[in-house]
Amino acid sequence: MLITLFYLSSGLFLGWTLGANNMSSVFGTAVGTKMVSFRTAAIIAGICVILGAVFSGAGVSETMENLGPITTLPAAFITALAAAFTVFLMTQAALPISATQAIVGSIIGWSLYTHTSVNVPIVLDIVVAWFTSPILAAFFALALMLLLKAYLKAKPIGMLYRDAYTRLGLIIAGACSAYALGANNIGNVMGPFVAVIPFRPIILTDAIIITPLQQLFFLGGSAIALGIFTYSRSVIKTVGDGLLKMSPIEAFVVVTSHALVLFLFSSTSLKTFLETHHLPSFPLVPLSSAGAVIGAVIGVSLLKKGQGLRLSELWRVARGWIITPLLAAIICFFALFFMENVFTQQVF
Repeated sequence: MLITLFYLSSGLFLGWTLGANNMSSVFGTAVGTKMVSFRTAAIIAGICVILGAVFSGAGVSETMENLGPITTLPAAFITALAAAFTVFLMTQAALPISATQAIVGSIIGWSLYTHTSVNVPIVLDIVVAWFTSPILAAFFALALMLLLKAYLKAKPIGMLYRDAYTRLGLIIAGACSAYALGANNIGNVMGPFVAVIPFRPIILTDAIIITPLQQLFFLGGSAIALGIFTYSRSVIKTVGDGLLKMSPIEAFVVVTSHALVLFLFSSTSLKTFLETHHLPSFPLVPLSSAGAVIGAVIGVSLLKKGQGLRLSELWRVARGWIITPLLAAIICFFALFFMENVFTQQVF
């Protein structure tokens, strides 16, 4: 049991770094506009991210399991550890990057070391989603801002009521966004371990059975929540007020757009419904949560003709997105060499 927990520790570390880095995507704008306190945001996000991981994380995790055939615990340990260390370094630099980019880079590093092939169609789906999700978020943000402006113009609301409604809207949108974050990103955290789950079902009653997958996702979701509580303030500052100074209503639009985009790429029910009715569906792939938020911020800025948008800060974030998968692949490759040749553990 102890050796199992040791191997899972890298996935838990990745979950912790993901929570520290991606809390900004969920409540960064709300905290940055001082409409919601950090403590309140962290409590709500922590609870909702665990629920999303346990109850809605299966679809995306299956995609990550099929990305690369990692079938040993030592290999899964190194893959998750390389991604976690990469995200940690980027969090230290206060850059809101994607754990998806890190874990995909790690899996590619594993495939290069073991001379195995990754699932190219899945890689293409993920990469396409990295580019389309910010565009979708920008579109949603632009549309929501126009609708809200038209509504407020037609039905003016007093300042006190507007602030109260906006605060409530930010909390609800943040909760939904945290749930979607857990559902969409638990595949990053525990995906490498799904094929080698070391747990047994916990039978509470004949009707209530906690599956090994749910146990794994609960641990991962708890690690994400811990990262939110302990180490997310610096990245929140970058997204909360570093890219664009926003009003509370604009912050609400950004968080809502982020939640919508993550939902589209995480919901097995929506995918089944669209396919049943012979409509185009969205692939169940892990997204760059930060990318969705930054896309939404850009969408809001378009209504201001880009005024106030800090392009230098945006370029600094974009560099982090380019560096992340490359760094994760390099770290994973060399870490696998040490695991196999120094510690004599099987990595394939």
